[in-house]
Amino acid sequence: MALPRSKSPELEHDVGRTPSLGYEPVGTFGFVRYLEHGVPNPLVRWHYHEEYELHLILDSHGKAFVGDYIGQFSPGHLVLTGPRLPHNWVSTDLPENGIAVRDLCLQFCDAPIRQAAGLIPEMAELLALLERARFGIEFFGLSGLAQERLLRIKQLHGLQRFAEFLALLGDLVRCTDYRLLSTVQLQGFDDDASLAKIGNIVEYITEHSAESFSMAELSARAGMTESAFSRYFRRATGNTFTDFVNRLRITRACQLLMETDRYITNVCYDVGFNNVANFNRRFLQIKGMTPKEFRQQAEARFGPGA
Repeated sequence: MALPRSKSPELEHDVGRTPSLGYEPVGTFGFVRYLEHGVPNPLVRWHYHEEYELHLILDSHGKAFVGDYIGQFSPGHLVLTGPRLPHNWVSTDLPENGIAVRDLCLQFCDAPIRQAAGLIPEMAELLALLERARFGIEFFGLSGLAQERLLRIKQLHGLQRFAEFLALLGDLVRCTDYRLLSTVQLQGFDDDASLAKIGNIVEYITEHSAESFSMAELSARAGMTESAFSRYFRRATGNTFTDFVNRLRITRACQLLMETDRYITNVCYDVGFNNVANFNRRFLQIKGMTPKEFRQQAEARFGPGA
């Protein structure tokens, strides 16, 4: 009897990153690890890891799953995912014999770049990119250049490889044609006090998103008038207070729809909505599909043979 499959994303451990799956062998790379693989492949699964991953699709069409995002992909699909952000790409048009090389990837860690940014001013340009990557970034118009650089990185070693990697990151930093895939991106402030204040507000909303609260209550907590709080919040998050709360609740609903079998009506109330019709309307507005359609499509995130 087959065991029921887990609906939670699987943590990818370094011990399983063998050359047979497409990884560079341990000891042959430094800060940047190159990976390429085809499909079918055990790596095609709903998973996450501690590293950033730049992922380029070379062949096939299908569904992309990044956090709570579900969308289509085709050749040239270029995405940067941040640490611990679940993801998967599932091809829906595989030929009978599969595809030899579908994915080109780079993996790299967070801490060394942040440490370097504190010592080398030019490296600080990367920090905004890393923050956006927490939600997954899809880049447009860069796939050809990215493929050239990825293949050069594959062939290079040592300082030459690292220089090519930095050049690729520079391309990503300068790219203005992109979109964030999962949830909402916070925008930074120039001073630490403002950054800490908005961080505390967002942390409170996140922890209590399923509860009932008003903007008046939160503005009082922040020691601000409602009008000032409204302007401040929109500048920080790019959303109105109501839109931000709705997006947060819908994001949590997506997680429950993907990882549990709870009735959609129950999910509605679990995440803080008190009206099913409003929940369905907001879900459709934000995700472009109904909760039922989202759950049905999410089933594909495990990949073939899961």
